[in-house]
Amino acid sequence: MNIGWILTIILLVFLLMVLASCVKIVPQAQAMVVERLGGYLATWSVGVHFKVPFVDRIARRVNLKEQVIDFKPQPVITEDNVTMQIDTVVFFQITDPKLFAYGVENPLMAIENLTATTLRNIIGDLELDETLTSRELINTKMRTLLDVATDPWGIKVNRVELKNIIPPAEIQDSMEKQMKAERERREAILRAEGEKKSTVLVAEGKKESAILDAEAEKQAAILRAEAQKERMIREAEGQAEAILKVQQATAEGIRLIKEAGADDSVIQLKSLEAFAKAADGKATKIIIPSEIQSLAGLVRSVVETSKDQ
Repeated sequence: MNIGWILTIILLVFLLMVLASCVKIVPQAQAMVVERLGGYLATWSVGVHFKVPFVDRIARRVNLKEQVIDFKPQPVITEDNVTMQIDTVVFFQITDPKLFAYGVENPLMAIENLTATTLRNIIGDLELDETLTSRELINTKMRTLLDVATDPWGIKVNRVELKNIIPPAEIQDSMEKQMKAERERREAILRAEGEKKSTVLVAEGKKESAILDAEAEKQAAILRAEAQKERMIREAEGQAEAILKVQQATAEGIRLIKEAGADDSVIQLKSLEAFAKAADGKATKIIIPSEIQSLAGLVRSVVETSKDQ
């Protein structure tokens, strides 16, 4: 193989390499800024592209995904002259690759410096307590100001977060003591409220118990009265029934005497017996009709005659 063939092969390989380098594939979420003879030519998006050899070049590859930058803590001074350290996190996205490539020399450093300056300006108008309690307000202000400032660079700031606020050591000690005192105060309030509720519940329980006792006593009195009433009714019914039976027995005796054909003397004797029973030691004086008295004398005479015999 002579030298000509070798040179031809080398030339072909070189041409193939040049042609291969002219074919560019742009992946998803990326863009390429292309220059021709040192001037801006175009921005290539996703897909296959071809460039002119030795004339066109890829000036910059741009990542279009949302990016996060965590800046180191920055010293800031509040309105009441308290120096603290604050570190921020910025979420941004490149929206215009051309402006990003030609807008500023070092976009990330520019964002960092701009963030620190904006943060100092905002914190300088706030006191320490406002700074510690107004994170959302600070985040919103910083995002708005940074988004406006970075718009000429083809950058959109989506979110800004204060990652950490580090006050001086003596301020931290004072805050811890204040928080401890606040916790103790809340604990005392909760304990007092608990005791108050407990006292109220005990009083309500005693009141309810007294009401129940009174109600039970009332029911017991009602039941006793009803029992007394029932007993008296039963006694009255018993007495009435006894009187009824006595009357029935007396009527039955009189009926039997009449059926037996007893004369007036026997009837008068039965009447005498009834008076004797009526007396029975419970009456001090008994008035006996004259007919019964004569009959009694007759009976006494018969009895005495019987004794003499």
